[in-house]
Amino acid sequence: MSNEIKDSLTARQAERDPNFMLSLARGLEVLNAFTPQRQRLTISQLSQKTQISRAAVRRCLYTLAALGMVHTPDGRTYELLPRVLAVGHAYLAGTPLAKAAQHTLDTLGEQLNESCSAATLDGDNVLYIARTAVNNLLSIDLGRGSRLPAWATSMGRVLLSALPEEQLEVTLSRASLIRYTPHTLCDKDSLRAEIARVRIQGYALADRQIEVGLCSLAVPLLSRSGQIVAAMNVGVPASSMDARALKEKALDPLRRAAMELSLQL
Repeated sequence: MSNEIKDSLTARQAERDPNFMLSLARGLEVLNAFTPQRQRLTISQLSQKTQISRAAVRRCLYTLAALGMVHTPDGRTYELLPRVLAVGHAYLAGTPLAKAAQHTLDTLGEQLNESCSAATLDGDNVLYIARTAVNNLLSIDLGRGSRLPAWATSMGRVLLSALPEEQLEVTLSRASLIRYTPHTLCDKDSLRAEIARVRIQGYALADRQIEVGLCSLAVPLLSRSGQIVAAMNVGVPASSMDARALKEKALDPLRRAAMELSLQL
């Protein structure tokens, strides 16, 4: 779909609903285009990622820069400023799920002496809502508010396994299957099969999928009604522990922690 077509569709939506703010929707799309992997983006790149016209992206960036949320260090590329954290801080710090998950992860991390995280699904990404870091396993710093592509992570695959088939197909059709490491599962058919396996077995193992040095294991976090609302994982250095050893060490404690946390929701 071209930028012009999507802009036209969004504009028609705004015309149908007088309460819909087209400019706000575009600004939020521009903010969401920045990721830990792509922290600096040009107007052209943002236009391509958001499917918003370059002229509209330029106006969004001008406004966001005036509000102190983005800046351009070289006059060509743009990056986020710390002020954007205020947008999501109230949610990430204040929701019962995030608070309870942080306490559970602190306990689990101390028990296993490994890094543990919790995340929810945010579009095509996982959104970290809590984390306790024992080892620095990634080339990027992760914390509350960090996002990673769902298809390439253990928590993401758990969350994707809960989607209806039609929604899963739409999500996978949008995904850019980047080969982050030589071991990254980039074939969509193989990825579908892996997600189906995760759905059946109730956990996901991601062995050196997004970083050569990371092996992670994730399980679902259920609400009292039995719906998957988040995922929890344990990550270890791949050089010191393979996927089988990680499963033997962490699967039972991780499941117990997720069950105990579910009872608090």
